[in-house]
Amino acid sequence: MLYGIASAATALLLAAVLAALLRVPALRLGFVERRQRQRRVPLSGGLAVVLATCLVAVAGDWWGIAPLGEDAGALLVAAGAVAGLGLVADLWRLTSRLLVLGTAVAAAFVVPYGETGAVAGVAAVGWITFVALAFRSLDHADGVAGTVGVVTAFGAAGCAAVEVMDGPAVLLSVLAAALTGFLMHNWPPARVALGACGSLFAGFLLAAVAVTVRAGSDAAEGAGVLFALTAVAVADAVLVAVARRLAGRPLLRGGPDHLAHRLRRLGLTPQGVTVLAGVAAFSGVLVGTLAQAGWVGAQAGWWVAGAVLVVVLGLLRVPVYGPPRARGAYGAAPARAGRRDARPDARPDARPGRRQGVRQAARGAAVYGPRRQPESEDGPPESGDRPVDRDASSQVNGSLRVRNG
Repeated sequence: MLYGIASAATALLLAAVLAALLRVPALRLGFVERRQRQRRVPLSGGLAVVLATCLVAVAGDWWGIAPLGEDAGALLVAAGAVAGLGLVADLWRLTSRLLVLGTAVAAAFVVPYGETGAVAGVAAVGWITFVALAFRSLDHADGVAGTVGVVTAFGAAGCAAVEVMDGPAVLLSVLAAALTGFLMHNWPPARVALGACGSLFAGFLLAAVAVTVRAGSDAAEGAGVLFALTAVAVADAVLVAVARRLAGRPLLRGGPDHLAHRLRRLGLTPQGVTVLAGVAAFSGVLVGTLAQAGWVGAQAGWWVAGAVLVVVLGLLRVPVYGPPRARGAYGAAPARAGRRDARPDARPDARPGRRQGVRQAARGAAVYGPRRQPESEDGPPESGDRPVDRDASSQVNGSLRVRNG
């Protein structure tokens, strides 16, 4: 217990200090987010989380104070490899296929096939890969990925402690503390960001430990617990995939269609979005932890799935893409002509005055005024109209057309 408190405090302070120290070099080297912002935000936060987690966990295992064990050590090595892949993606653009392939290969080395079986083991590899990429997708707004990661890490650590798996429990406690130190700089408005390095590392480690804890249990009950622990990240990924599919947009094309973007459209502040995401994550994690401890039925995880479905269907109704660009009735050319006509200095000989007003009025009448009937088609005046002579009638009708136009 004493070591757990000391290691958590050390990881928190180390992550906070590293995030601050690495911020200036990251700005000078251009190691910043690619999102459109009013200011540049460096991606040093993810590297700080990875270094703090690995250093504190390895130090405890090296000194024999809190041995990680063979399983937790393999998890940490695989998560470090995924973090390295994410760092490369932050520095240089990597295709999503490479990220998926690399994460899946790392997940294949940590799944306990002896307890899960071949079929469930393959499904576990897919689940770990999906959750890791979902956490990367969740890093679309300040504070959201860090807050959800802290809550999920504490919940998964509690599940590991219930099964008396001290190594994974200590590892996730250190991760939660490191993410808390990172949040000191990432709370809206953020000064550092998590990036692919930190988000893939956190998502992979959380999903891999959760799969290890649930290995050997009933498949349906285990799936419900795993879903409850990662409900917010999964909800964001499903929401984005369904929305882009319905809108006919490429699945891997970025856009303002994530969970936080839609909540902001509903009027929430950035801080309010982060708090709401944390509360939602806590609700799901609480259900998953109670189900793991046996205090509620394992089927309770599917109630979380039902709530996520309702939220996704509700947020799909929030418009985020905007209407397509409108075209005029006469095509693009009249629109450009209209823009030229709207500027009095578009022509060299354009001078303000009555003559210019008459020209513009006549031009408007030619385009928008009612079509003039030929004189040969003029019929008798209708009832109530006064007969006038033809010259006066043409002059009056001309002026009325200009005014109406």
